[in-house]
Amino acid sequence: MNDVQQPLYDLAPLLRLMLLGALIALGPLAWVWLRNRRSSPLRRVQALTVLTLFLTFDLVMFGAFTRLTDSGLGCPDWPGCYGNASPVGAHAEISAAQQAMPTGPVTHGKAWVEMIHRYLATSVGVLIIVLTVIAWRQWRHARRSGVAAHGPALSPWWPTATLAWVCLQGAFGALTVTMKLFPAIVTLHLIGGIVLLALLCVQAVRQTQAAQGTSRLPVGTGLRWLLGVTTALVALQIVLGGWVSTNYAVLACTTFPTCHGSWWPDMAFAQGFEIWRPLGMLQDGSNISFAGLTAIHYVHRLAAYVVLAALALLVWRLRRAGALPSQARWLAGLALMQFATGLSNVVLDWPLVAAVLHTGGAAALVVVLTWALTSSRSALPGEVAGNVSLFPPADPVPPSTSTPAPHHGATRISA
Repeated sequence: MNDVQQPLYDLAPLLRLMLLGALIALGPLAWVWLRNRRSSPLRRVQALTVLTLFLTFDLVMFGAFTRLTDSGLGCPDWPGCYGNASPVGAHAEISAAQQAMPTGPVTHGKAWVEMIHRYLATSVGVLIIVLTVIAWRQWRHARRSGVAAHGPALSPWWPTATLAWVCLQGAFGALTVTMKLFPAIVTLHLIGGIVLLALLCVQAVRQTQAAQGTSRLPVGTGLRWLLGVTTALVALQIVLGGWVSTNYAVLACTTFPTCHGSWWPDMAFAQGFEIWRPLGMLQDGSNISFAGLTAIHYVHRLAAYVVLAALALLVWRLRRAGALPSQARWLAGLALMQFATGLSNVVLDWPLVAAVLHTGGAAALVVVLTWALTSSRSALPGEVAGNVSLFPPADPVPPSTSTPAPHHGATRISA
């Protein structure tokens, strides 16, 4: 078959792929510039960061769609498709592979899904490069001017770390293809996308605070700790969910709340959580058992009960404290959506829409929790940690200054 003979790595189309990603990135860059051409440089950078965060979230969603439609090997080499920058140039090879195996991993539709995912990833990488360059230019300008108070909204090392992370994420994307959907690599690729969202969210919130003249909201130490613990639990649950998805263990239990009619079904934990192995196989070359897949599924389900309880407690505490009202509403709605989509995946035979939304909901939970953590801080002894207005009025700017005095307020992120 042609796909067997094709080298796993063919860098010939790399330059064309990068140019195509740059062309796609010109759209968001032009939109930000036109919409904010009369705004301050800080506002333009803030808008570009928020838009990059939004497009990265879309990329995570499309990555889930790519995985769930079995399109991850639609082009069996990297970074192109049979050595071409698009499936158009690989028409003959794809047709031969599709004719040999009509429902196999390589079809024209799956090739386009896979390559569109790569195009979008490249364009997001270009936007992050632009953010990094702008951040260092602002930092150098601030150093030359000697006015630290009017420097960048955050350290240029934030976008630099984000750029390094997106490069690492690209490497995991390549390994996902060349290692034939190795479960540990695919799960790490998903985790990398979630971390990328968190990095961009921190930058978007801090730049928005600087643009609006707001500061971090003081909250009680206990509430701050609960925010951190809930974030850690959600992160762990996403790892478990990625392990379920990459091992195709969603349908190992098709009933709820029991599994196979039992509250504790037959499970093989050693098999299910043997990490470094090929898809569907164990390290000794044998097939993973159904009990192993059941263990993967059921651990994720049990952990979901803990995460939902933590989210419910966090929302109740936030509402009781009158703090971060927008984040509290988002967390409540996303928790309900996660329960509904997770249940739909089990009882409705894993519908594509519900499965993609379930991944998107998990990513959105990380964004909102990161938003809440970045927008708040532990209150100092004797400091009031109360309610704030969602849209605080702008403080008057004294005639002798050029920067508005900071005030505590809920950060409204917008592009």
